[in-house]
Amino acid sequence: MKSITINGSKRESVGKKATKALRNAGQVPCVLYGGEQAIHFSAPSVSFNSLIYTPDVHTVVLEFDGAKHNAVLQDIQFHPVTDEILHMDFYEFSDDQEISMEIPVHTEGVAKGVKNGGVLRYNLRRLKVRGLAANLPDYIVADVTSLKIGNKLYVTAVQSEDYTILHPDNTVICQVKTSRNMVVADDDDDDDVPSTETSDEGAAAASNDA
Repeated sequence: MKSITINGSKRESVGKKATKALRNAGQVPCVLYGGEQAIHFSAPSVSFNSLIYTPDVHTVVLEFDGAKHNAVLQDIQFHPVTDEILHMDFYEFSDDQEISMEIPVHTEGVAKGVKNGGVLRYNLRRLKVRGLAANLPDYIVADVTSLKIGNKLYVTAVQSEDYTILHPDNTVICQVKTSRNMVVADDDDDDDVPSTETSDEGAAAASNDA
């Protein structure tokens, strides 16, 4: 998994007055947990843009006072009106320590059911998985090519030795549903041609009308 580096500085004071002054200066007060003791630090608000305002996920290298800390974003607080970042919590991990993260799901291929007029509906856009940071992918590929109308793709279809999926096996990633605009869609046999023969009952009715 990709990682981004954020440069910050340790905070000497963690009171409300000092915190307000940091925010007024364009800094975000943060806390790093997971080590021997919590570390209070701050970093420019703009330095978090590539971490927060993106559909991708990243681990983080926090750098301050000449030391580097591998971490993941654990919690973030926004102002309810302005959406300004008020506070962030990070969790430090070691190279041999498994971490939990929500990884985006990217579908691959065109489902058979979609070709026949169905619609692909997503139940999950991200999967929560656990593994070593070095083994976690930037995104999880889900092949939907074989899905027919009414079929579902379960999380078991994207299992990997690199990570453990933290969802029940019957969790659905996506499914193909019938479209309201669909006229003819036979998933079981794409080569079937609708019959043009008139039934005996229909032919008799036509004869009587004549």
